Amino acid sequence: MQFELTEQQRMIRDMARDFANTEIAPIAAELDHTERFPAEIVKQMGELGFMGMNVPEQWGGAGLDMVCYALAMDEISKACASCGVIMSVTNSLVCWPLETYATEEQKQEWLAPLARGEKLGAYCLSEPGAGTDAAAQSTTAKKDGDDWIVNGMKNFISNGANADTLIIFAQTDPELKHKGVRAFIIPTDAEGFSVIRKEEKMGIRASDTAQLALDNVR
Repeated sequence: MQFELTEQQRMIRDMARDFANTEIAPIAAELDHTERFPAEIVKQMGELGFMGMNVPEQWGGAGLDMVCYALAMDEISKACASCGVIMSVTNSLVCWPLETYATEEQKQEWLAPLARGEKLGAYCLSEPGAGTDAAAQSTTAKKDGDDWIVNGMKNFISNGANADTLIIFAQTDPELKHKGVRAFIIPTDAEGFSVIRKEEKMGIRASDTAQLALDNVR
């Protein structure tokens, strides 16, 4: 089957390639060596629309198709895998579930700033004793009036040490196992949230991988 890119897809690919070659590639080795989070690059990617590529414009995104996203991701990742991870986590693991499952009010409050690149997101499923087994979650969320109280620990969380917004998975009814797990939107300035440590990695070091703790986060 023959496949040709549209004019828009070629434009996005070329824009991402030029940005990656000019702004990212020259400092990629330094970022990896020093483990420095590339905040200035992330800000620029947000301004270019790369942090909410598939999110509709009404919620702050670029409103582009998946091919545009894949092309841009390819060019960014060729220059620096760390920048590619940071971009993909916010696009795929944070913006997508918010766009798909959040209420209109939640989309305006939480999705729009992420899609515009004003805030950074992290997806928090993995745990020290459970890995990515959602049914074995030990993080809990208990109802307290109109609030939920979340307690637990998350492990190997990409963007965890630099994120503004978390999607946290927690068990609300252990008897239901995986059907009792819910997702909660939690800002990292919430009382009781803390970053325990950043992992020391062999590569992709400018993208932080962190262990997080939630202590009676309301």
